[in-house]
Amino acid sequence: MSVNRVILVGNVGRDPQIRYVQQRPVAEFPLATTERAYRNASGVEIPERTEWHRIVMIDGMADTAERYIRKGTKLYIEGHLRTRMWEDRNTIKHSVTEIHVDNFDILSRSQQ
Repeated sequence: MSVNRVILVGNVGRDPQIRYVQQRPVAEFPLATTERAYRNASGVEIPERTEWHRIVMIDGMADTAERYIRKGTKLYIEGHLRTRMWEDRNTIKHSVTEIHVDNFDILSRSQQ
């Protein structure tokens, strides 16, 4: 048995970009999750740390993202990891890991 499950709560880094793949809408945007700074048991200060995640939504979720999600929106996301690989014009290999969304909730709207 194996499990590929991701749960994130974070803030959208920029407005979703919408594109169409075989006439299906696809929304992509970055999501930031931040671990608070803290002091460990030996008194060492551990600084705040922000991770950026590449989020992908398709079909109806992409339509919703286009209408309601903006930079700064706080989201709850459930999804799974997918890694894509490709080769550019200079034959350099690239890979990217994305979170493909299965379910999400808008927790707060952007203040913009």
